[in-house]
Amino acid sequence: MLATQIVMSRRPSGPLTKEHFRTETVVVPPPPTDHVLLRNVLVSVAPAARAVMQGPTYRPQLQPGEPVPSSVLGQVVAGPPGGPAIGSIVGAAAAWQEYSTVPADEIWPVERVGRLSHHLGPLGRNGLTAFFGVRDVGQVHEGQTVLVSGAAGGVGHLAGQLARAAGARTVGITGSAEKGEFLQRRLGYAAALDRRSPTFADDLRAACPGGVSVYFDTVGGPLLGQVLPALTQHGRIVCCGVTAQYDSDQPPPGPPELAVTLIAKSLRMQGFLVADFRPRWSEAQRILHGLEQSGALTFIEDIRQGLDAAPAALIEMLDGGNIGQLAVRLTPDPAEWSAGTGS
Repeated sequence: MLATQIVMSRRPSGPLTKEHFRTETVVVPPPPTDHVLLRNVLVSVAPAARAVMQGPTYRPQLQPGEPVPSSVLGQVVAGPPGGPAIGSIVGAAAAWQEYSTVPADEIWPVERVGRLSHHLGPLGRNGLTAFFGVRDVGQVHEGQTVLVSGAAGGVGHLAGQLARAAGARTVGITGSAEKGEFLQRRLGYAAALDRRSPTFADDLRAACPGGVSVYFDTVGGPLLGQVLPALTQHGRIVCCGVTAQYDSDQPPPGPPELAVTLIAKSLRMQGFLVADFRPRWSEAQRILHGLEQSGALTFIEDIRQGLDAAPAALIEMLDGGNIGQLAVRLTPDPAEWSAGTGS
């Protein structure tokens, strides 16, 4: 069987372009006895794909000729005895490819509620990252001011809403006034700031007059240094991502006063991986779905069509051109084939 995949053609140096990708047709071999073969339905487009091109993260560094990694939702085509049922939908860490072979013990079942695409973003890695980042790492509670960078992104747009649902006042940082207006109008943010504005520092003080209790940071880089003075005593920084350095061959300079500020204000700065909380994923998904059903949480998705759309989508994301979860659909929702309902 032949299938298409998208690989990194050469390692980027500076901003990502389409020349850094190549589409290949490969033979799909039978899976090893302890692996599952998936026909991918949806693949994610996330900043982590760019990060792993630059160096190792929680994945090994991507090498030229290797397929671009992503989270996927796929239909089981083949697998070991006692494994997931043929035809069932599961999630996996795989790649931009039509078919993926993954270890059977590394997939996760999809207990479907609502749209299938929600299990890739709002009920998948992005939603779970926002959920545990806000509740467990940030320990957000009523009356606090929570500042979210990358607030219109796949994780950020959910983190701010979850903080608001916990009773906090939420302020978002985006890359444009248009995105800021969207956050306030559609997602209930109390205020939104344009990080590119020449008056950003003054705008931050005006939007957070009592300071920032929790900073949910998906950007890192120089922006962290601009936010540090606004943190209150015993404030918390949730380190979720560093998109400021993903599309560059040299990390941007960090705030030199970081250690001094952490000590002087007794701040807590913590990074985390959503895999740290895997035993509680099902519980979190039920809560997230309930919040969406009640109207307390709005899921924003941007689903492109066809595997070839993935490189341009990632380039657009890194340039700040998307809102919400960005993904690519490879095949129709399998539910459409039998039940006549889709996502």
